[in-house]
Amino acid sequence: MPRLIKGVTEIDWTYRDNNNRLTSERDNIMTKRIRAKYKIDRRLRVNLWGRPKSPFNSREYGPGPHGQRRKKQSDFGLQLQAKQKLKGYYGNISEKQFRGYYKEADQRQGDTSENLIGILERRLDAVVYRMKFVPTVFSSRQFINHGHIRVNGKRVNIPSYMVKDGDVIEVKNKSRDLPLVLEAAGSPERDLPDYIEVDHGKMRGTYLRQPGLADVPYPAQMEPNLVIEYYSR
Repeated sequence: MPRLIKGVTEIDWTYRDNNNRLTSERDNIMTKRIRAKYKIDRRLRVNLWGRPKSPFNSREYGPGPHGQRRKKQSDFGLQLQAKQKLKGYYGNISEKQFRGYYKEADQRQGDTSENLIGILERRLDAVVYRMKFVPTVFSSRQFINHGHIRVNGKRVNIPSYMVKDGDVIEVKNKSRDLPLVLEAAGSPERDLPDYIEVDHGKMRGTYLRQPGLADVPYPAQMEPNLVIEYYSR
């Protein structure tokens, strides 16, 4: 058992790990999140978020002893992989919730695959990520849960909240100088899409319209048509 050492606050515990290094529970949680995110990249054999630190950049094969084997995928396998990529990109959405989005997209008029992308891009955690208030969609979800985001002046702490055209999303005043926010806003890794407007000086943005597949700056190829085929079986 590691030896616990009480830190500055009651919830920030530090301890000695197995290598006698001083670490904290918070560090362990963040490390697990990062590893889980990178496992998605390697399992799907793609750099989903275009991150320069992704292990897939140097190891373009799946994890495990048989990861380097290449085999032809069936139609079902291709459809399943397309679904897992899209679910993973938006922070590993649960199957129940993702299937619900498909049903909603299918009931709307127009192309179902375009409708699905539009619904996913209206999620508040996706919009906060697109506006570059945070570095990843995972940190976006946590940032919203902790009450750092306001929509039209009101605090919203539900990552799956659906943003409407014209909604104003902003980081609350006390959170605007957090290193996480400043680093994300200044990062050259991602460009702002044209369906949102952002003023990083005020840490405020406006959701202008629902995008189509061609409008969304995915670093990896997304195939929502295969996702629709998967659920239509």
